[in-house]
Amino acid sequence: MAKSTGPRVVAELGRPETPDETFARKAENSRKHRANQTLFNLVIATVASLGIVLFLVLVVVRPTSEEPVTADYQTIAADAQTNASEPLLAPTLPAVWYANSARLGTTSSVQTWYVGFVTPASPSSQFVALEQGIDSNETWLSIVTDGALATDTTTIGGIDWTIYDRRSSSDTGNYAYSMSAQIAGSTVVLHGTATNEEFELLAAAIAAESESE
Repeated sequence: MAKSTGPRVVAELGRPETPDETFARKAENSRKHRANQTLFNLVIATVASLGIVLFLVLVVVRPTSEEPVTADYQTIAADAQTNASEPLLAPTLPAVWYANSARLGTTSSVQTWYVGFVTPASPSSQFVALEQGIDSNETWLSIVTDGALATDTTTIGGIDWTIYDRRSSSDTGNYAYSMSAQIAGSTVVLHGTATNEEFELLAAAIAAESESE
């Protein structure tokens, strides 16, 4: 039996559909197809984006246990010594201490050797800086003690130190506690947030190094 090629019969109407109805039906079918295709593409794009985000979270921005930045201050001091007229202080300290910065520069036109130490104080690490001003002056001393007033004195390893204790004040940062001493042709200042015991340990190490020179 030959297949009918006449107009499509619309069941709801009980008659063949008109050319306009045929055009409208095909147009609607095309619209639905495009809508389905767009939704499919949107789903694919969303899945791909989520995959990229997951990759970044797992691989790129995942937490890492990076080693702290350290500076070999004793080697840096030895290399910089040829540019300094006084022996640069690089005391030997316990292995639990480390330096995160060391440099020879100038402060208020005074040649200054700087070392920043991170200490093992509990419950968290603290900081103490060593600043050595060669042929310094009162202006330099005021700058590197942040204008603090002397509060006490002490002697460690035969070296007399002036103490500037501002721990009871707020917003003193790395100048909460300072110590200064005259060693040969240099003025040495220690300042930071470390404990008294750690300041004294550093001062004793400086005294030991100064005796050996």
